[in-house]
Amino acid sequence: MSAESEVSNWKYSHFLKNENNNFSKKDIFSVLSKQDIDEAYKIISGWDNYSPTPLITLSKLSKKLKLNKIFYKDESKRFHLKSFKALGGSYAVEKVTKGNKEIVISTATAGNHGRSVAWGSKKLGLKCKIFISEHVSESRAEVMRNFGADVIRVKGNYENSLNECIKQSNQNNWQIVQDVAWQDYKLIPKLTMAGYSVMMKEISEQINNQQISHVILQAGVGGMAAAMVAGIASYLNHVPKIIIVEPESAACVLESIKVGKIEKISIKKESLMGGMSCGEVSLVPWQILKNSVSHCVTVSDNYISKTVKFLANCEFSDEKIIGGECSTPGIISLVGLCNDVKIRKNINLN
Repeated sequence: MSAESEVSNWKYSHFLKNENNNFSKKDIFSVLSKQDIDEAYKIISGWDNYSPTPLITLSKLSKKLKLNKIFYKDESKRFHLKSFKALGGSYAVEKVTKGNKEIVISTATAGNHGRSVAWGSKKLGLKCKIFISEHVSESRAEVMRNFGADVIRVKGNYENSLNECIKQSNQNNWQIVQDVAWQDYKLIPKLTMAGYSVMMKEISEQINNQQISHVILQAGVGGMAAAMVAGIASYLNHVPKIIIVEPESAACVLESIKVGKIEKISIKKESLMGGMSCGEVSLVPWQILKNSVSHCVTVSDNYISKTVKFLANCEFSDEKIIGGECSTPGIISLVGLCNDVKIRKNINLN
């Protein structure tokens, strides 16, 4: 079956309009300041081997969906970590240690955040302790060890690894660099988000003053999505519709938007989009997302492998794109929304 006839059958799972949508730069900058955003770009753009990642036009997909242009930010080209996470944890490590070589860095991770923290620590000659759950693959652990990190495996899930990280860090006076916020732990998640906002700075320069009408952002605990919203407030001169996409089995942002407060959900079955399989939106991102997001959408795992294949086989663009599971939901949700005539008209996907 051709990609064209294949995608015409794709569906999203759930769709929600945010009744509290009221995009306010003032409110956004009260959470993540313009100064923090600008400083992150100034520092990160000065790192060795920094260059903006490509913004690829999905020309073949836009033709299929009868849309003007679809842009895809290809973070597989981000330094040699092949993930946008390279911008966050490593930047937070640099900012929080302020040149002090005696500090020992610690974090809990399911993969990419830990790689970023390990890489950032190695760059600065710092010792690094990384806590992972029993579910994290040995190959991911090995990548972090290759950056010089001491990897500690903990029984149970991610939450168990985070609790153990906090416990041992408090006992040993290690500096936790986590991308999730909790009460009295907000500075480092903000620094991480400031690092992620560099993507929006790059996009603003890559679109050459074209007006973006819709931005679809993946959310796990919401850090990257909220950082991009802050980037939109900072770098775009208009406000596009901001749509959050999540796995149907882990829609913690959608459920929170629905009730107007952070709603912890129970994940019955883990999504293949592992980095997005999160049961609770993080405190700091929520302060930005709750009013800035216009809509939420969820997708199943059914179309992931097809999307990965179509990206790699140039079915959606003229360029080959290599991406993992979490690179797919933006495309899957866009296709699903376009296939729903009523919703498509309602949110002006024309």
